[in-house]
Amino acid sequence: MTDLTTHRRPDISIDQQLALRTAAVRLADEFAGVYGIETVERFLHTSYDQFALASTVPHFLPLLAERFARQRLHALARVEGLHQDGRPVVLFLCVHNAGRSQMALGFFQHLAGDRAVAWSGGSEPGTEVNPAAVAAMAERGIDISTEYPKPWTAEVVRAADVVVTMGCGDACPIFPGTRYENWDLDDPAGGTTERVRPVRDEIERRVRHLLDQLGVPAGH
Repeated sequence: MTDLTTHRRPDISIDQQLALRTAAVRLADEFAGVYGIETVERFLHTSYDQFALASTVPHFLPLLAERFARQRLHALARVEGLHQDGRPVVLFLCVHNAGRSQMALGFFQHLAGDRAVAWSGGSEPGTEVNPAAVAAMAERGIDISTEYPKPWTAEVVRAADVVVTMGCGDACPIFPGTRYENWDLDDPAGGTTERVRPVRDEIERRVRHLLDQLGVPAGH
């Protein structure tokens, strides 16, 4: 039986400790033969800490931590050459990871399907995805309501073939050998759905162009 006693968290509730232990079991099973439980737990608990300070919904923290740790472990496996499936990886970055980068992620995943991988992040992650961006994307039949703002991490950036930045300036991470694109787009933060629509449409155009550059057929 897997020993999951490495991390003890007296600072959180018993229910959250149980949720984290359950998440660790799932991740350990998923990455069996790739990473040991120590690595899994370290990524899970550091992911939890990334969200704990700013979160307004502590009940969901273990779930967010599990999702983010899974993404980071997949990224690390790519960086270390432990997982190579030939699919291009794109990372969309903006300041709060609440509007532009989330819409880009939504379009990319919708159009690329399982033919490519996309992630998103922010230099100063917000607390929720912009409701106007959620509404604008829903008009196109794309649901981004279950997404959440998250920071970028070194392994995620290094795993990307293309990093698309949107207004995060000097705060955006720069690593040698990575292809970067900067999309100069209006920040829809605080705007209405009507204000977001032109930004949304321009993002779709650019995502389609990026997919064409990557040789990834775009769905409808």
